[in-house]
Amino acid sequence: MTPVVHPFLPVYDAASRVLILGTMPSPVSRAQAFYYAHPRNRFWPILAAVFGEPPPVSKENRIRFVLSRHIALWDVLASCVIDGAADHTIKNPEPNDFAPLLRAAKITRVFTTGNKAFTLYTRLCFPHTGLAATPLPSTSPANQRMSFDDLVTAYRVIKAATETVP
Repeated sequence: MTPVVHPFLPVYDAASRVLILGTMPSPVSRAQAFYYAHPRNRFWPILAAVFGEPPPVSKENRIRFVLSRHIALWDVLASCVIDGAADHTIKNPEPNDFAPLLRAAKITRVFTTGNKAFTLYTRLCFPHTGLAATPLPSTSPANQRMSFDDLVTAYRVIKAATETVP
């Protein structure tokens, strides 16, 4: 298998304080060049519910939505070998370099969307960033064991983290 290289940039600005990390964009997200783009991925509806807003639909509105709440988006991996979107198939993971983002934004909290992202971040990135991550459940359509309401409850820690931002 050929390695997949992360095809688009992180979303952040100088006001970003909370960083949400996935593992690697799915094939649908890579094709649309944006995070959590699969129509059945529950990330955007969940994040919108957490903040009491309608889900943003366009890429531009999604960028505005997260940046207005001091949230940055990226993925743990710069490249890896992966079968489709199946995190459990990841081989040869290469982490993103978080140094430029951390210099530009004063990130105080890191959250991961799924256990694989948490495990990879903790092993490959934490030694360089010094910022511990909090794992959240995956919003992927493959994670059907958690209801929408349970995911919203789990993701409320993001809103709390953005409200305590200096």
